Amino acid sequence: MTSIVSGLQGRPPKEHPKGYPYVAGRNNVIACAKHFVGDGGTERGINEGNTISTYDDLEKIHMAPYLDCISQGVCTIMASYSSWNGRKLHADHFLLTEVLKNKLGFKGFVISDWEGLDRLSQPHGSNYRYCISTAVNAGIDMVMVPHRFDQFFEDLTYLVESGKVPMSRIDDAVERILRVKFVAGLFEYPFSDKSLLNIVGCKLHRELAREAVRKSLVLLKNGKKPEKPFLPLDRNAKRILVVGTHADDLGYQCGGWTKTWFGMSGKITIGTTILEAVKEAVGDETEVIYEKYPSPDTFVAGDFSFAIAAVGEEPYAETLGDNSELIIPLNGGDVISLVAERIPTLAILVSGRPLVLEPQLLEKADALVAAWLPGSEGSGIADVVFGDHDFTGRLPVTWFRSVQRLPMNVADNTYDPLFPLGFGLTYKKEKSLH
Repeated sequence: MTSIVSGLQGRPPKEHPKGYPYVAGRNNVIACAKHFVGDGGTERGINEGNTISTYDDLEKIHMAPYLDCISQGVCTIMASYSSWNGRKLHADHFLLTEVLKNKLGFKGFVISDWEGLDRLSQPHGSNYRYCISTAVNAGIDMVMVPHRFDQFFEDLTYLVESGKVPMSRIDDAVERILRVKFVAGLFEYPFSDKSLLNIVGCKLHRELAREAVRKSLVLLKNGKKPEKPFLPLDRNAKRILVVGTHADDLGYQCGGWTKTWFGMSGKITIGTTILEAVKEAVGDETEVIYEKYPSPDTFVAGDFSFAIAAVGEEPYAETLGDNSELIIPLNGGDVISLVAERIPTLAILVSGRPLVLEPQLLEKADALVAAWLPGSEGSGIADVVFGDHDFTGRLPVTWFRSVQRLPMNVADNTYDPLFPLGFGLTYKKEKSLH
């Protein structure tokens, strides 16, 4: 995903000095690579947790993407809330200064996370001067202080005047911040160009987002028998039943960090839900019936050709998303079972991660698609399930059988996943593996 850096900032010329920030022009914005470093490898995946590893593994696995970001001239890097072998990253001079700035040659600025300094004492922020001196001396250049900025100014001034934070450290931080601001042209053009506003969410953007949805879908099952695939669906079927909490909820499709910090339900932005996409995709003679929670009466005289059940997770962010059970919430599994026992069913799972798929649930569903968090363009799902495009997505993570088997590593001798890393079916029937 590091190519997003050049997408935001522009691609630096070949002669651009290594490690220095780069912004191509006024139509570009500075990028931030985060969270340095190891936040994707915390024990049991806990947010703000502890990454237990050797330095060699930290460098080989978790630091590698930052090398690519730095080579693209990334302007800023954010420190992680998490720890490495019990050491808070916001206070780690070795990693922030000796490694990131000196060894890797990063010349942009290091920014703290939201109230990241407060987390250096317990209770949070209880010894604020200690928090500030520890983080700034470790190598934090810009501090994200959402609330107590008056106290921050006062305490940092005291720390500098008393010599507990050297002026050389302040000079280094200011130099790095000014370097990025000069590169970004903020002194010549301090405000954004409002004429660009109409580009955001334009037709071209939505077409690209729709393409991204198509390419990210992973087909996990297609038919109860290999010789009889269930997908693609017949767009000219007489009657289609669409069910589930995620069939007609744009907020659920978008997930966390949309509209609010942890996301929300409903029509929170402009876009197309899965239900709306299905209605757009089917023929003029096809009747689409929608029930979020179908009752047994629905099936009495339904005469449905097939059903689409869209279920999954409610939006979440950060610690609110920590989950040790990972079952399909909102009775999603029950909804799939209820429908699939009566009608041939495509199950669409909308989630930010793999969830537990019980064997009987897998057996009942005729087809299963991992849609992840498709965002605003639900039409990308209809494009693929109705056969206008083939599936190309492959699992970027292992799909586990049960949470008791976590963590799973593809290199382990005991590796026994439900679906292995790189798995993904296509209409051409082959199984795709890395």
